[in-house]
Amino acid sequence: MKILLTRTARKPRYTIGRLSINGTYMCDTIEDRDRGLAQDMPLDTLRRLKVYGQTAIPTGTYKVIWTFSPRFGKYLPQLHNVPMFSCIRMHAGNTAADTLGCIILGENKAVGMVLNSRAACARVMPLIQQAISRDEPVTIQIR
Repeated sequence: MKILLTRTARKPRYTIGRLSINGTYMCDTIEDRDRGLAQDMPLDTLRRLKVYGQTAIPTGTYKVIWTFSPRFGKYLPQLHNVPMFSCIRMHAGNTAADTLGCIILGENKAVGMVLNSRAACARVMPLIQQAISRDEPVTIQIR
């Protein structure tokens, strides 16, 4: 399974994107501010540019795994080996204030937020879980 997150609007406090799975649009996303980080940047550069809890993850391609989140009390997709970040997941929420670098799924129908997040998660999460349960490689490319 190939997940693609294309960032479409970079604002001072948040970033809006479009998420597709195997070429099919699934939902919109909201993340923290895109500060221009890239997966292949040196760690000292990432460390200098990142602002804790206010920075979108670096662009690049990451393996997606299915793990238990103690914070949310359930299994969720987790992006594996994100440089300078830990426990990056896809989950429900409405604004960039609802995340510490994670990807929030929903519909961008209001300025600075996504709506209907639980419904978007209900569409996306089972597809990821089923692919992983079939031992299908799952990756997310962020650009």
